[in-house]
Amino acid sequence: MQQVIERRNLHPENLGKMDQLSLELQLEKGTSYAMLSKEIEDKTHELRRIKGEELHGMDIEELHKLEKVLEVGLSRVTETKGERFLEEITALQQKGARLMEENQRLKQMENLFSTQTHVLEQGQSSESTTNICSSSDPQDNDSSDISLKLGLPFPK
Repeated sequence: MQQVIERRNLHPENLGKMDQLSLELQLEKGTSYAMLSKEIEDKTHELRRIKGEELHGMDIEELHKLEKVLEVGLSRVTETKGERFLEEITALQQKGARLMEENQRLKQMENLFSTQTHVLEQGQSSESTTNICSSSDPQDNDSSDISLKLGLPFPK
């Protein structure tokens, strides 16, 4: 199929049409290029004025318009910056609340473990006293007193 199209385009009647289309495209491209070049030049010039670099050729009215444009832009920047600060403050407050909740939960766990450890120590103290008293029979004078404590160590 592609070969048929290529042979048709190479036909002598169509060669003149192709040259004419090519010329039209080149003219259109040249016009587009010129328009785009002009637009780039204008935008570059406008950007320099906004930056304050090329103000020498401007009259009072143009300077006043430029000032208004800059004020509107600055107010948008200030507003956006304020919104971002508020968003960040809100996010930090939420994070702080989550950390406070986790801290409270960890304190409750610490209190629970402390209570359990204290109860275990109280139980071990009474058992060790009982073991010491029961192992000191008058018949076993040769043996030494030995006691066994079971449980978790008390955290200091």
